[in-house]
Amino acid sequence: MSRQLVWLWLSVALMAVWGAVAEAVELPVRKAGLWEMKLVRTGSPLPEMTMQHCTDATTDKEMATASSPLSREVCSKRDVQQTATGYAMDTVCSVAGVSMTTHSEIAGDFSSAYTITTTAHSDRAVAGLPKETTTTIAARWLGACKADQKPGDIVMPGGLKLNVRDADKLKGLVPK
Repeated sequence: MSRQLVWLWLSVALMAVWGAVAEAVELPVRKAGLWEMKLVRTGSPLPEMTMQHCTDATTDKEMATASSPLSREVCSKRDVQQTATGYAMDTVCSVAGVSMTTHSEIAGDFSSAYTITTTAHSDRAVAGLPKETTTTIAARWLGACKADQKPGDIVMPGGLKLNVRDADKLKGLVPK
């Protein structure tokens, strides 16, 4: 499996995390502006990754209520429940014939910072990655979006830019 597929998996996971909400529970809308998200994976040879996400109330609400078309296509289960410390989420997604089950714990104020800790189990190793991993996303609000960014833009390492509103355009790129 190629490095691009690994990045695609990470993109799908990120969209599933923010866009996966059960009908009865809604995640709070994040403060509008630019969010820095640091991903650290335990039990994985992948390096720490830092992304930036430009958002506004409308985009965040769309992600929370409609779920991204790409995550809807590849995820058969998305369930979010409110807990005493924040939220818990469970997903089951499949990309390129690899099924991944995740459990996430989400905490924070969504105005200045939040943390998502996800434990994932895949039915087989992907591109040399282990079957079991834990990923922590530590997000913090940086301020206003940059001049060349619009709400929904995610900038990944290497300058790869994706807008979550355009995620349905990736459907044809996702191997079944």
